Amino acid sequence: MQGLDRDVASGFSRTRIVDRAATEEPLEIRLHGRPFAVLMRTPGADRELAAGFLFAERVLRAADDLGTIEHCTERNGPAEAGRHGENIVNVTLAHASADAVDRLLAGRRQVTGNSSCGLCGRVTIDSLKTDAAPIGAAWTLPPSVLASLPDRVRAQQTAFDETGGLHAAGLFTRDGGLADVAEDVGRHNAVDKLVGRALMRDALPLSTSVLCVSGRASYEIVQKAVLAGIPIVAAVSAPSSLAIDLATDFSVTLVGFVRGGSFNI
Repeated sequence: MQGLDRDVASGFSRTRIVDRAATEEPLEIRLHGRPFAVLMRTPGADRELAAGFLFAERVLRAADDLGTIEHCTERNGPAEAGRHGENIVNVTLAHASADAVDRLLAGRRQVTGNSSCGLCGRVTIDSLKTDAAPIGAAWTLPPSVLASLPDRVRAQQTAFDETGGLHAAGLFTRDGGLADVAEDVGRHNAVDKLVGRALMRDALPLSTSVLCVSGRASYEIVQKAVLAGIPIVAAVSAPSSLAIDLATDFSVTLVGFVRGGSFNI
């Protein structure tokens, strides 16, 4: 977070204060030392973000696909000087040959994602339909618990309290317990951080979890939930039409406008 001077106007008076701004910096993801993608994100949980992004891109499919994942600092090479190295994560695959890595890099589209871009890479709508199966929850969540999820995520947003400029995503258990929360300038990045952490713990699929996101439920949020096996997605704001279509296709329960004690399913 950065401290910025700004003027606050109230009536006919003006006051100079120091305010906090959410940090947004590029993260370069390298695959076996070679550039794969650049994401705009809030620093923190970069390894998890890289793992979650590569899972959504179908480069990683399970924990045992992951070899190493580390920042490119002077400690662990390839060395990058100073802060720049903290904005680069190098990922190696556990079982991929050099030829396989070449094919992954050759087959990708150039990925440069801003903080509002989730569907920026390899996974298309058609390929998703052949790469995932309908989920469906064999369990239900009490309405009172569902209605409480956004406030419980918000209570964990320490960075938002200082900046007012970060999205959040939370994972809940089937009985409503809070399992994990992530913050980022991009809500899809926050979801990738959660999924990446689950992948690194070998906890996928998240078939007994509920995903709650700040903001709207876009196509890419539901896409990431489908790939991670999450059967229920709740959002503070509205779902998009494509998100509704995708949720219907994959038997995901999509809940919008979860606020003020009510919601739409």
